[in-house]
Amino acid sequence: MLRIHNYRNRRRRGAIAVFAAIMLTVLLAAVAFAVDYGYLLKVRTDLQRAADAAALAATQDLIRDEDGVQDLSRVRATAREYAQTNLGDAGFQIADADIEIGRFDPDTVYSNLLLLNDGTFDAVRVTLRRNGDSNPQVPLFFARLLGSEQASVTASAAAVLQKAEHLWPGADILPMSTPVALWDALDVGETWSGYGDGQIRDDEGNTVPGNWGTVDIGGTDNSTNDLNNQILYGLRQSDIDSLHADGRIVGQTTTHIDSSAHIWMNGDTGLSVGLKNSILPIHGEKRIVPIYGAINGTNSGGNLEFKIVRWGVVTVVDSNWNGHKNTHVTLRKSHYFSGELRPKPSLSDGTTYIDGAFTSPVLIE
Repeated sequence: MLRIHNYRNRRRRGAIAVFAAIMLTVLLAAVAFAVDYGYLLKVRTDLQRAADAAALAATQDLIRDEDGVQDLSRVRATAREYAQTNLGDAGFQIADADIEIGRFDPDTVYSNLLLLNDGTFDAVRVTLRRNGDSNPQVPLFFARLLGSEQASVTASAAAVLQKAEHLWPGADILPMSTPVALWDALDVGETWSGYGDGQIRDDEGNTVPGNWGTVDIGGTDNSTNDLNNQILYGLRQSDIDSLHADGRIVGQTTTHIDSSAHIWMNGDTGLSVGLKNSILPIHGEKRIVPIYGAINGTNSGGNLEFKIVRWGVVTVVDSNWNGHKNTHVTLRKSHYFSGELRPKPSLSDGTTYIDGAFTSPVLIE
């Protein structure tokens, strides 16, 4: 019986040794997976953080130059700079194809983002790769024991400029009317002039059908002094309160002007020489102008009203103050950001907004 017992013990010890060897292999594989997976996760997190920063910074560079051009080479350079800085790797490479620039399609912004290749570009997607092509793959540690020496890691981020919809106190406005037909006929970067006699001329000097004048964005009896203050210091809460009290923005909040609302506002044709002191200091600066779709009343000034249907961004190019017929202000259709504007609540809403005005960029993927 003793011999049988010893034989069984030896068999048991042999089985345990085999089982231990198997479990050790499994344990080593688990450790290898955990360590390498954790490292790959860190690498991907670093890539994602860098892609986020690159997309946000590059999107801000979509602001147009004064001649109306969007400098896409600058956008790509910014994306590369921010990616390399955040990765701490000045040699990290990003292919041109991995910096996608376009106009985002509102219908796809919350699903499978589609970038369109027309209009004003307002979105950038940046993809960072460590896949063995542009940059080396990520080396592994314990997984080498199992035959896996390296792995590919990719991260992507997209950012878009939020379209501005609301004008809040402090918003830089220019209370000078612009006819909607003229506005729609202009490309970004094109100029036109409004004259003291109430006429409008394009950048070639041709008279444009329609009219021109100052708009009382606020009380119905704005003085030249009030207009000067608006031009220099922006929209005031008292202006919004006056529009609301006068029933011109019925049903809207009293905190801002909604660019999607049509509002009748009092005004006068032509330009007063009294505006000279506020227009001259803002040459080269950007402002938001009211765009009208209809006029009610006579052109003599008295009871004239403009039906404001939209708002748009302009640059004050130049002005001349030399008699009624020779007084004029030249404006350029433009594009900019403003901290005193508020974005549309939903990026998928592609309806009315302040043309050319954008608030801060936001990540969407």
